[in-house]
Amino acid sequence: MSQDWWRHAVIYQVYVRSFADSDGDGIGDLPGIRSRLPHLRDLGVDAVWITPFYASPMADGGYDVADYRAVDPLFGGLDDVRSLVDDAHALGIRVIVDIVPNHSSDQHAWFQEALAGRGRERYIFREGVGDQPPNDWESVFGGPAWTRVEDGSWYLHLFAPEQPDLNWELPEVRAEFRDVLRFWLDLGVDGFRVDVAHGMIKAPGLPDIGHADQLKLLGTEPLPFFDQDGVHEIHREWRAVVDSYDGERVLVAEAWTPSAERTAMYLRADEMHQAFNFHYLTAEWDFEALRSVIDSSLAAVAPVGAPTTWVLSNHDVQRHVTRYGGGEIGVRRARAALALMLALPGSVYLYQGEELGLPEVLDLPDEVLQDPMWERSGHTERGRDGCRVPLPWTSTGPSFGFGTGGSWLPQPADWAKLSVEAQSDDQDSMLSFYRNALRARREHPALGAGDGVTWVDGPADVLWFERRADGRGIACAVNLSGEVVPLPDPGAVLLASSYYGVRDGQLLLPPDTAIWWEI
Repeated sequence: MSQDWWRHAVIYQVYVRSFADSDGDGIGDLPGIRSRLPHLRDLGVDAVWITPFYASPMADGGYDVADYRAVDPLFGGLDDVRSLVDDAHALGIRVIVDIVPNHSSDQHAWFQEALAGRGRERYIFREGVGDQPPNDWESVFGGPAWTRVEDGSWYLHLFAPEQPDLNWELPEVRAEFRDVLRFWLDLGVDGFRVDVAHGMIKAPGLPDIGHADQLKLLGTEPLPFFDQDGVHEIHREWRAVVDSYDGERVLVAEAWTPSAERTAMYLRADEMHQAFNFHYLTAEWDFEALRSVIDSSLAAVAPVGAPTTWVLSNHDVQRHVTRYGGGEIGVRRARAALALMLALPGSVYLYQGEELGLPEVLDLPDEVLQDPMWERSGHTERGRDGCRVPLPWTSTGPSFGFGTGGSWLPQPADWAKLSVEAQSDDQDSMLSFYRNALRARREHPALGAGDGVTWVDGPADVLWFERRADGRGIACAVNLSGEVVPLPDPGAVLLASSYYGVRDGQLLLPPDTAIWWEI
């Protein structure tokens, strides 16, 4: 892949606990990922992004890190990371790992020292207002964002109490994380997905907000605890670190911001290479919504010369088959959504299992739920476990091939027919469609690379655009109208998300269907 590989890469997210289990304990691990790398090669992805595997008490599935330079025994050891990176590279797959800088675990040595009264400046401790917290900030997981310790002071945690926020105004914190980056880069990883990249700096004085919609990012201004301008200085320091290594290592921001323009600030030439496009992920399956977010996403990144990214699902949101209506219509729309996404300029993120058409598991029993959001919300928010159910690899056997000892979350019985084994030889399956679509994208110069799209005026509620590169062109049309729509017959169709008809010189494009053709 070229030195600018990240500008048009297809990157596959592995949620390590739920991908593949090698030792039969019911929880996915690094050797499990290594054993399934051929699946990713056959799928046709350019890189794999792996969620945290660091030493952790697992209060939030590994996003509470106790040691940033150690692998949790639940997932393996450092040698397993080295072997995984080597095997992936041998298959032409780059490896991106998660880094969690906004907060550590409360079991991290630094926080244990802070509780003993030493080094508290590494975290955000404040005195309360009488018996109340220092301000009115709320945790993402529900309840106050502050917890009181024995001496009466309070510490900030924008997530669970077991995840105290680090003080990124402190040079010692910044130096420590630069060293952590070097540790993993020296081991051979190709980059980092930066968790909560928008949250490391808080507004001076930690002011009250004074309203209930703290986490909805409804306005155009940053919240006091998210998307403060000070984070960009940190990102520039990190960019200097990764740029000092060969092979074009990358930084990817998880940055929830009020607008595409604010997201683009993370992508200036000396900061992050990419940022997740959450504005696209949250768009409705609707002509106006999709046209608007595509235009705004491309326009926002153009001034900074960065690619945009496109994503439909991840480990924190409901799977898009379910979001798009579930059942047959959800699957149909998911196929069309993939074709649309792959035809756009920029980089694409896939979430494990979407290539199988997995839906959200909505009926997990209460007693198996493990997301801290469930407890913190007083059992009113079921959390994210429904999109984290382990993958089915085979049609039979314990946990459908996930591992020999069951799975940490129960899999629906009907997932047997959605397994990799069941779909691999079915040319009409979702898995075959993903493989074919990714192959076609790699082979056509006008897909992925390039900067923009040219919209074509067509029938109402049909997204239709063209792209050209290296003397070739491609068109993509997506029918969002709810009715069969006639289009001029383009001749040879390169890709179609559903079956279509041709009659009297016209292509009859069914609802919720996308096609590509050469122009």
